[in-house]
Amino acid sequence: MNGDAPREFVDANILVYAFDASSGAKHAVAQQLLERLWDSGGGCLSVQILREFFVTVTRKVAKPLPVDEAADRIREFATWLVFTPTPNDVLAAIELHQQAQLNFWDAMVVEAAAELGCEILWTEHLNDGQLLRAVQVRNPFSVRQN
Repeated sequence: MNGDAPREFVDANILVYAFDASSGAKHAVAQQLLERLWDSGGGCLSVQILREFFVTVTRKVAKPLPVDEAADRIREFATWLVFTPTPNDVLAAIELHQQAQLNFWDAMVVEAAAELGCEILWTEHLNDGQLLRAVQVRNPFSVRQN
């Protein structure tokens, strides 16, 4: 990872779209975003994201990836900055879940992005433009982003 690149956290749904050709226009947008993050070295994830990605791309998409291929993708993404939560991070996410009225798993994603010092969280699960724990939520599929 390039220490000079702004850190940008990617939610599992964006990773899945990048590898799910049946996701239409979202597939191309997600691929472009990931290519940019590979080039810049600013991509960040969490262990939670890697888990969700694996389950979804091997079981829940129209054309699931073979397990070995999904494992290869996870090995590649493991070269990014990857957050592993502690019990204190879970407690912080619970607090955020209550304060911001977020789904707990989304609060864990925000917590991970904040702990890694990310400027942006790429997801379609939260409101585009929302600021949570000093992390700007961005939806790569919104008109505003393009």
